[in-house]
Amino acid sequence: MMLRVEEIETFYGASQALFGMSLKIGSNEVVTLMGRNGMGKTTTVNSIMGIVRPSSGRVVFEADDITHAPAYRIARYGIGLVPEGRQVFPNLSVRENLIATAANRFNSRDPWTVESVLAMFPELEARMTSMANLLSGGEQQMLAIGRALMTNPKLLILDEATEGLAPLIRHEIWNCLERLKKAGQAILVIDKNIDDLKRIADRHYVVEKGQVVWTGTTAELDENADLIQEKLGV
Repeated sequence: MMLRVEEIETFYGASQALFGMSLKIGSNEVVTLMGRNGMGKTTTVNSIMGIVRPSSGRVVFEADDITHAPAYRIARYGIGLVPEGRQVFPNLSVRENLIATAANRFNSRDPWTVESVLAMFPELEARMTSMANLLSGGEQQMLAIGRALMTNPKLLILDEATEGLAPLIRHEIWNCLERLKKAGQAILVIDKNIDDLKRIADRHYVVEKGQVVWTGTTAELDENADLIQEKLGV
């Protein structure tokens, strides 16, 4: 397994958000984290990334226990994050956002570059000198994904991959993720578009009240329509 999250419990002050959260992601695998709002998905991501610290349990990336590592060091282990709300650097240009995070720490023979990001998202080419805060929401999401790819991550995490985006932009993001999957990129993705998640993912975790209540393959998820309605329906 590339990533193992083992029985972590995470608090915000006195309020407990995760109750023994566990999940695994293998190399070249696409895994989803699904659940209603407020069920612990983003807290799980933040616990993996060192943004909040689990009070118990372990997070292991490859051979390294990263449970208590600072966020910058976790990123250097090879985990790239596309955070909820995009969080691009507003006062940097598109080009500056991309090169600010650029690294090839694992000596990839075909690393991500500004040119390859633009090949993935050609809409950004005309905006290279624009400040990031002047981009549309869809353009900011493309930039956030490109910025994460420029770190040449072993694992890419997307929190709310297409939230609030127009249908045409959502379609483009899903096509991007499908291309990354075909290239062997390991991905953990959170989103509400179940049909699109099923199209790209190998396995799924359904989260409720800070813990996993179901896990299985896409085929097994299709066989559990009642579960989807009960745990994910509005």
